[in-house]
Amino acid sequence: MAGSSRKPAPFPSREQILDFVRDTPGNVGKREIARAFRLDAAQKRELKTVLKQLEADGLLGKRRGRRYAPPEHLPNVAVIEVTGLDADGDPMARPLNWESDNEPPAIYVAAGRDAAPGRGDRLLARLTRLGDGTYEARTIRRLSSTPVRVIGIFDVVDGEPRIRPTSRRQKGDLIVRTGETGGAEAGDLVRAEVMPGHRLGLRQARVVERLDAMDEEGSISLIAIHDHDIPTEFPPEAIDLAAATGPAELGKREDLRSIPLVTIDGADARDFDDAVWAEPDDDPANTGGWHLLVAIADVAWYVRPGDALDREAKRRGNSVYFPDRVEPMLPEALSNGWCSLVPGEDRPCLAAHLWINADGRLIRHHFLRGLMRSAARLTYEDVQAARDGEPADNPVLDTVIDPLYGAYECLEKARRARHALDLEVPEKRIVLGDDGEVASIGERERLDSHKLIEEFMITANIAAAETLEKLRQPCMYRIHDQPSLEKIQALSDFLESLGIRFAKGQVVKPERFNTILHKVAATPQAHVVNQIVLRTQSQAEYAPENIGHFGLALAKYSHFTSPIRRYADLLVHRALIEGARLGGGGLGDGDVDFEAVGEHISMTERRAAAAERDAVDRYMARHLATKVGAVFEGRISGVTRFGLFVTLDESGADGLVPVSSLPEDYHRLDESRHCLVGRYSGQEYHLGEAVTVRLQEASPITGGLIFAVMGGSVRLTVRRIENQVGAATWAEEAASRSVVGNENSGFHGLIRPKPSGFQSKDDAGR
Repeated sequence: MAGSSRKPAPFPSREQILDFVRDTPGNVGKREIARAFRLDAAQKRELKTVLKQLEADGLLGKRRGRRYAPPEHLPNVAVIEVTGLDADGDPMARPLNWESDNEPPAIYVAAGRDAAPGRGDRLLARLTRLGDGTYEARTIRRLSSTPVRVIGIFDVVDGEPRIRPTSRRQKGDLIVRTGETGGAEAGDLVRAEVMPGHRLGLRQARVVERLDAMDEEGSISLIAIHDHDIPTEFPPEAIDLAAATGPAELGKREDLRSIPLVTIDGADARDFDDAVWAEPDDDPANTGGWHLLVAIADVAWYVRPGDALDREAKRRGNSVYFPDRVEPMLPEALSNGWCSLVPGEDRPCLAAHLWINADGRLIRHHFLRGLMRSAARLTYEDVQAARDGEPADNPVLDTVIDPLYGAYECLEKARRARHALDLEVPEKRIVLGDDGEVASIGERERLDSHKLIEEFMITANIAAAETLEKLRQPCMYRIHDQPSLEKIQALSDFLESLGIRFAKGQVVKPERFNTILHKVAATPQAHVVNQIVLRTQSQAEYAPENIGHFGLALAKYSHFTSPIRRYADLLVHRALIEGARLGGGGLGDGDVDFEAVGEHISMTERRAAAAERDAVDRYMARHLATKVGAVFEGRISGVTRFGLFVTLDESGADGLVPVSSLPEDYHRLDESRHCLVGRYSGQEYHLGEAVTVRLQEASPITGGLIFAVMGGSVRLTVRRIENQVGAATWAEEAASRSVVGNENSGFHGLIRPKPSGFQSKDDAGR
């Protein structure tokens, strides 16, 4: 009968799901499984979790297009081809002779004694199947079809030219063959090609490109750029297209130039792609409510599907931010020109009218294509000072600030009511001097003005996702899954060691994590608990299939507010323009494989995070290289068989205390409690414990720091802390270390700390 609700079908067992996959010809996707068992929306989310568990147990294999089939096993020995690097910079490979139409399993290439293999290298390898259906490969011998390339510093040792690799994964120097120096001089950063052969001693190489002098400005970022294959050169046709752009006419656009929209960014921001304005809602039915306007640069007007700019933007996926530079997604003529909302100049925009009630709930919204003129370029500090009552230099501040904060207070109320994850993890800030050297390292200040912009952007992102669903347009969602059962178990064990109960059987919601975080706030345990709760979270990603956003406690969420620097936002803009019929120049993306693009831009985002993190590590090491021998306070942030990782309190720099440097004893890793224990002394080193360390070594080339624990004693502040969330894979945890709960140190899922020169808005990594 029309209007009646259908009772959900019973959820299938694991065996029923496996039987369906085995009995269905070809591969099946989650949609087919859900349809076959008549699952509702909530059951579909549960299905995704079950499918992940079946994959982890090796009972299902993931195929192309996220489709499933019974797993296909690889032989114990096979020829594999290196396809690239994962987010941590480790080689990934695929079977060379893979004839199936299904997606081959991922193969992680274990480090060996020789130089790490490069993309295109072929290896005869011994394969070991891992618990999640992936494989680990150990090289038997190299069958290289492409030379191994490395980045390193050229040097001359006892008259012999050598290269010191910049990657910590490359072991040992390389000898440069006679006549193969490429004109490099001592101290130059070079790209080299490792020569084949198995001669005794150091391996040989030849210089193929001189990149820069290591002591020149920008050399540290260059290392990260080349190590992670970050694109730096735009194709000539893309440059030509960008140079040929110009102002957009008003035409059928809505004229917003009389509205005092303002941009609010960091003092060192390099582009301005969003502007905001607010006023009290004059609708009598919405007493205490607000009318917001969020205007975003209309990048879709300039970058058309399939053109040279679009192809390059898709390839890059996002901009990459370093302390001294940006590698933009779009050429400067657009990113700092026609797509930057410069004060006093007309700019095309895609804008969202947003109406919220007194409780901050979004009650309606409307998108339009307009022409705006920014009334002012404001900084977070300007806005905060005006809010705090300090005299304003800019007269615009007198009229725009109070309404913006009035709307923000309602939005903040809504955030608290839905219990978005509220982690507090400091964000590193590196300030460079005019000479390119580190002037200071500290934590980025967190102001209410940052939170204001964040909440405005989040609200616009929600409205974009809701609108595209209503219009039945494809949407690139920003999704964030709930934590895995394994990580919840590990977190529960960890908290239990602190006397905090975290029942595993309850439904996992952000509110449960917030309860724990509030309980430990202002205690010595606060820092480590925030870190472990962060490590417990899943990684946010892009996908056309919505599962909601766990960290933000939102059912629908997309990225709409930064199309200058994120390709996902550009896709959302085009879909809105097409679906709402907002006029020419937007063009739809009906032919785009959103699933494949989502996987690609999720990868480029992880690649950017790894490159940015490596650059920050090297700047840290360069800054601390002048302080070798100095004593610092810190906390143990990782425990492994080979030593302790320590994070310094003052700067946030991370380094290693090798197990060999600990007081004379035999130290073993207690895997049940994840701590190092001295067999004879009984001394234990636990995650989160405060330590005093001396800096022994600092290598700006690799970004590595080596510490020694002072006096061999630990000032215990946390006892018996267990960390099954990954102490043994600390490097991976550090790679995904990010901030949750607010904009700049906060969460749109997982947001990585940004270097100086970049102020995240709504979602740099959420």
